[in-house]
Amino acid sequence: MTGLDKLFKPVSIAVLGASKTPGKIGHAVVRNILDSGYQGSLYPVNPKEEIIEELNCYSNVSEVPVPVDLAVISVPARFVCEAAGNCGKAGVKGLVVISAGFKEIGAEGLEMEKNLISICRDYKMQMLGPNCVGLMDTHTPLNASFAGAFPERGEIAFLSQSGAMLIAILDWSISAGLGFSKIVSLGNKGDLSEIEFIEDAAQDPNTKVILCYIEDIIDGERFLEVAGRAAKEKPVIVLKSGTSQAGAQAASSHTGALAGSDLAYDTAFKQCGIIRARSMTELFDLAATFAKSPVPRGKRVAIVTNSGGPGIIATDNVENNGLQMARFTKSTIEELQANLPVEAGIYNPVDVLGDAKAERYHFALQKVCADPNVDSVLMLMCPTSVTESDDTAKALIETRDAYPDKAIFAANMGGESLSEATRLLSRAGIPCFTFPEPALNAIRGMVDYSDFRASNGQQEDQYHVDVDKRAVKAIFYDVLKDNRLVLLGSEASEVARAYGIAAAPVVLATTPDQAAAEAEKMGYPVVLKVASPKILHKTDVGGVQIGLNSAVEVKNAFMEIMDNVKRYLPRVVVHGIEVQKMMPKGTELIIGMTKDIQFGPLIAFGLGGIYVNLLKDVSFRLAKGLTPSGINSMFEETKAYSLLRGYRGAPPADTGAVQDVVSRVARLVLDFPEITEIDMNPLIAYKEGISVLDVKITIS
Repeated sequence: MTGLDKLFKPVSIAVLGASKTPGKIGHAVVRNILDSGYQGSLYPVNPKEEIIEELNCYSNVSEVPVPVDLAVISVPARFVCEAAGNCGKAGVKGLVVISAGFKEIGAEGLEMEKNLISICRDYKMQMLGPNCVGLMDTHTPLNASFAGAFPERGEIAFLSQSGAMLIAILDWSISAGLGFSKIVSLGNKGDLSEIEFIEDAAQDPNTKVILCYIEDIIDGERFLEVAGRAAKEKPVIVLKSGTSQAGAQAASSHTGALAGSDLAYDTAFKQCGIIRARSMTELFDLAATFAKSPVPRGKRVAIVTNSGGPGIIATDNVENNGLQMARFTKSTIEELQANLPVEAGIYNPVDVLGDAKAERYHFALQKVCADPNVDSVLMLMCPTSVTESDDTAKALIETRDAYPDKAIFAANMGGESLSEATRLLSRAGIPCFTFPEPALNAIRGMVDYSDFRASNGQQEDQYHVDVDKRAVKAIFYDVLKDNRLVLLGSEASEVARAYGIAAAPVVLATTPDQAAAEAEKMGYPVVLKVASPKILHKTDVGGVQIGLNSAVEVKNAFMEIMDNVKRYLPRVVVHGIEVQKMMPKGTELIIGMTKDIQFGPLIAFGLGGIYVNLLKDVSFRLAKGLTPSGINSMFEETKAYSLLRGYRGAPPADTGAVQDVVSRVARLVLDFPEITEIDMNPLIAYKEGISVLDVKITIS
């Protein structure tokens, strides 16, 4: 039993707005419930009718003689709130509001929807919709929708924010032979959203794969928590539309400029194990693959083909997808060599040649699947004049049955002549594609999921106890008291040091003499930088002087910087000049944070220095739940990682110290949600230790 059983497994259903007129939605809903084979009690509600589809009709839901578990409402929008209120008074626990005319039409509709949600909460009713197609459960069975088709029973739960998309997929699925366990049209998500339905599907024994088409996510953090928990149990595959950068927040930092709204979705999905599809085709390719095939144990792919060209294309796609071509054992190679024609390819891809009949295919497939170095097998078949397509399909089915733990796929690269072979494979539960590329994309998705499951169970990074929250609070208080949101460099460095991050010493000076005195204390050489929250790129206005080795040089540089700023930005308030100890050269990196509106703080890592926005060598992770292995994989996604490990004879840098900084930045931004952006650029990594030369922090 799950929290949504009143919707999916109701004992009794009332249809408010039921109609006896074919073509009306109220009639379609009643007819669909009956035709689906629903075994519970159905009660039409319409004050103008007495009998609908040979069922007694009631003028009000309160007149129904038994308690109602689920009410499907299909009345004009202006009557929906009244109908929902009547349901609440009658003790109904679940609503499916099909009626449109709510927030999707503007302000007036939004007010009605708010009122509807309030009614549902007052009576503790769960509501799907409004403005939805309805829901289905093929195992109950129940079709509480106005869709024109009811799918075959299967193991795929499909949640769609688009009703039109759902109806189109339903129609297609029948011809494709794809079955579903549950189908839900989310509509306006006034109460229940994809979050509750993902949670339900994760607990549903009849569901093996969870598919989502979504246009927005309202509660990002809760979505990740629920979907991440579900992904540990079964695959969660999401097609998220609206991938432009239009939703990205305006950002003043390097990190913010590099991060966009769609990148945040990508990062969040990856981190919690959600597989992201890029098209409807890929969404259902992945669904069918996960539903039919065991998940590969690793990345090693073997290809068996009767044509060299497609074999080469498939090989290219294996590498492009980050997979590996399997390397056969010596005994496998010897057996292939002894039993295949001398012209055949035996090293992977295995080319059984264009004259291969089913028996030759069968031998090659058996030997390849038996090899312990093979995790998945892709059979390619091109229709030649001698190809025994149907028997070859049967040979692949027999091989799959002999090696049920191996992930086996097919690409029948033809049309009508291979249609029966394709039908045989699909019926037997072997994923079958027209071309190798989508097959390998699906394998890549399965391998990613396998990697996520293998890494499951890791604990979050340790909570750093050597931090001074009180010092950070005091700095932020002073900044806000000064009517600023951007910290001065000296303040930002203090925040970093309060969290155990080695930032180069910085002191604010307001006169040339004070600057010289501070430089004497630090020791030469020093760097001078203009201190103003309005000047983000100091070098552009002559606001930086480096390599200063005496008090005279410091005083002259102080005055030169002030003159430059007055000339370029005469109206900008300058708080003084920052004096910083000049640090030795090393590997320049950037570590930063930008706040995503949906998912919270995003941590960035990559190559730093002046070319950060040009090279854009950066990877992102969510601060919440960031583990040591997550930090390490973050590093591995960048070219900066090669520099850290030592490039062309250079000594390796202290990767552990850099990892520690990422972990501490994550802890800082989780402890202080008011931080909206951080840039540590450059952060210099040495053979031992690190030093942050420039820190920018913005708070809300």
